[in-house]
Amino acid sequence: MPGKKRPKSSPRKPRADAQRNRARILEIAKRAFTRAGVNVSLDDVARQAAIGAGTLYRHFPTRDALLEAVYRTEVEKLAAAERELAESMAPVEALRGWMLLFVDYIATKQLIAPALNNIVGGPSKLFAWTGSQIKGAIEALVKRAIESGDIRPDLDPLDLLRALIGVSNVASAPDWAQSAKRLVDILILGSRPIEQKIHRSSQRTRRVRSAD
Repeated sequence: MPGKKRPKSSPRKPRADAQRNRARILEIAKRAFTRAGVNVSLDDVARQAAIGAGTLYRHFPTRDALLEAVYRTEVEKLAAAERELAESMAPVEALRGWMLLFVDYIATKQLIAPALNNIVGGPSKLFAWTGSQIKGAIEALVKRAIESGDIRPDLDPLDLLRALIGVSNVASAPDWAQSAKRLVDILILGSRPIEQKIHRSSQRTRRVRSAD
């Protein structure tokens, strides 16, 4: 009928193969940036991903777009890991596992963050979004560990992240990430309630004496 409005069509979802291509590009790009720096050729990224350059440029028209997408994906993985670990592990082990992943994220951010200064509008909105995602994840994990009695109730979740970031900022050796991962266990132990630490210490003492 004249004048009758057509119903609006819903946005078309990306095809499965397009989603796979995008995910593969992001993973290969992350490896390439880590190995050769952020100035690696995008044609090389396409070649390593076994796709045509045109396919890469359809997803990511510029290097900045690809860098931003890699960075966002790493943050999204951290947020998803919080939920996955919380469902599959004991609270304190989920917290430990997530903190180890956070060290890997720091390494990626150190590499990519300086180049993000060139994205349209600057990186401030992106970093604000990043901060909210990461803060939400660590707060949820610490809250769960506090409720289980594994972590002291006075712990500030962000102190755990500040300690790991601090190691990355002051370390000059290329193996700083390994040092940061060792620090995770120290931080977890230091965050336990006093009575748990005393109990664990007495257990170790008994084991040493029985070995003698």
